[in-house]
Amino acid sequence: MLYYGAGSAGTRMTDEDLRSALHEALDRIGRRDKVIAVPPDITRFHSRAGLMTQYAYEYYGSSLADILPALGTHTPMSDEERVEMFASVPADLFRAHRFRTDIVTLGEVPAGFIERVSQGKLSFTWPAQTNKLVADGGHDLILSLGQVVPHEVIGMANYNKNIFIGTGGSEGINKSHYLGAVHGMERIMGRADNPVRQVLNYAHREFASHLPIVFAHTVVGRESDGSLALKGLFVGDDEECFLRAAELSLEVNFTMVEEPFRKVVVYLDPQEFRSTWLGNKSVYRTRMAIADGGELVVLAPGVKEFGEDKEIDRLIRRYGYVGTDPIIRLVEEREDLRANLSAAAHLIHGSSDDRFTITYCPGHLSEEEVEGVSFRYGDLDRMMKRYDPTQLRDGYNTLPDGEEIYYVSNPAVGLWAHADRFNA
Repeated sequence: MLYYGAGSAGTRMTDEDLRSALHEALDRIGRRDKVIAVPPDITRFHSRAGLMTQYAYEYYGSSLADILPALGTHTPMSDEERVEMFASVPADLFRAHRFRTDIVTLGEVPAGFIERVSQGKLSFTWPAQTNKLVADGGHDLILSLGQVVPHEVIGMANYNKNIFIGTGGSEGINKSHYLGAVHGMERIMGRADNPVRQVLNYAHREFASHLPIVFAHTVVGRESDGSLALKGLFVGDDEECFLRAAELSLEVNFTMVEEPFRKVVVYLDPQEFRSTWLGNKSVYRTRMAIADGGELVVLAPGVKEFGEDKEIDRLIRRYGYVGTDPIIRLVEEREDLRANLSAAAHLIHGSSDDRFTITYCPGHLSEEEVEGVSFRYGDLDRMMKRYDPTQLRDGYNTLPDGEEIYYVSNPAVGLWAHADRFNA
């Protein structure tokens, strides 16, 4: 059932509009006595999920018993990050998701289904895992909050991904990420229906239909002045709210370009991007728009590590972003990579497959570290002077010396593609 659904490319919802719309949806849901909210973490700061969590706390008061940020494999938020995103919501309501230990398995998607949706490339069962607090916490409402936006693993982010991946377990995260990587990013990004989503929908339908989950999805787009605006809100307990949000997201977050880019410069806000695990959205979201032989320059002042999880960081450093076929071979040969398929998937996602060069300019990694994972190294200070984020505008720019670039100030809010590559 859709409890609320409104938005358009021309909409610009204020914070008060969001509060009123969410409260209207909660009125329609009816009284609830024990609620858990499942928002994203600080890495999705622009989603407006922090505000929605605050508004849910205003609405439910003491009936909001738990807040479980959907960390996936991310590092738990610091107190400063929690306050920045969730403001005055009491700290004692927050719980930490531990993807290796705090999970239960609701059921298993059969190998035959995986084999069918992967077109015979993979054959394994997929565990429908979620945090034990979500599965067995005794809540009469599980309020899943977040943003629908193009995504490299599942086509369009959110909906049941927030439950099965964001609060999921190691095996489920690993296998879903690898399925998406093997299927191919160009065949997934920007598409609401794809093999990974089909697996999660199967799990939701067969193993989680008894859980009282309501999804609240925002769509956030960039205005002509460069600012981010809330374009819509869709709240419901079935797939309709997700599909409506995905349709709007594709309209406001997707840019089809007439000619492939020769040079793209992406800026990573240090508040949001501190690892290549997250910062490689600069690669994922622009790769279908970059010409063969082109260049991607990543300005990454906050990047200090590769993976936020220590083991994943070690694997990235060991194997590097060497391309799809080499990683698939390494998965077959190396037990440590085979046991961490999400890391293998990430290594596939973060490579250009030798189509274009990637020059990373991190604030806190050395030249040796960057080149050790098969990126080119760029000096951040020098590159920031040449490509000054305060002087560039999103889109095409011509520098004083005549160099032409395409600038992206936040890769997390968009997807760029050339028609030939996207349609292929």
